[in-house]
Amino acid sequence: MARILTYLTVPLLTIFLFFIQPSSILGQQTETLFDGSVSHGGFGGPVVKIGETAGDTGVWVGGRGGWIMNLNSGHAISLGGGGYGLVTDHTSPEDPDLYALNGYGGFIIEYTNRSHKLAHFTVTSLIGGGGLMLRDRDYDEVNDDPDTYFVFEPGLHAELNVTSFFRISAGAEYRFTSGISRFGFSDSDFSGWNGTITLKFGKFL
Repeated sequence: MARILTYLTVPLLTIFLFFIQPSSILGQQTETLFDGSVSHGGFGGPVVKIGETAGDTGVWVGGRGGWIMNLNSGHAISLGGGGYGLVTDHTSPEDPDLYALNGYGGFIIEYTNRSHKLAHFTVTSLIGGGGLMLRDRDYDEVNDDPDTYFVFEPGLHAELNVTSFFRISAGAEYRFTSGISRFGFSDSDFSGWNGTITLKFGKFL
């Protein structure tokens, strides 16, 4: 009987001591990822990408924008989207008189490290899709039955705060495509590294 009482007393005493700890210990603030000190902003602007495309140098022009969440630690996360179109001529392997008409876009998430600093870096990731068609040189005839495909495009960029509402970003991105199989093209023709320049206008802090 004494042994049973001992087994019951020890855990009960432990629980009792826990609840009578000083309130300063139990009242410590819980650590969270977001503590409520979050400001919001937004931006938009043009983007130019240059890289190997279908065996030649390709230029893509478009734009992107996003909603910014500035954390009290000086870091920021933005959620948004973007779209880009191929503006250089790349002939179809099946018909040298026709050219690739290609565009893609999707959802973009971006992390900015210490965005309040004059120079800082950002990490981006685009997930979306695109469509590949054919056109003649003067855009008079366009194949309106696109070859659709999946796109995943991560990137790393250096960013400069020019003014309180204007930033310039330059970096490198790698475009992964999956699903291109028509007109003599393949995924490898539109996958690869790109140099990227982005002009951002908006409210950042």
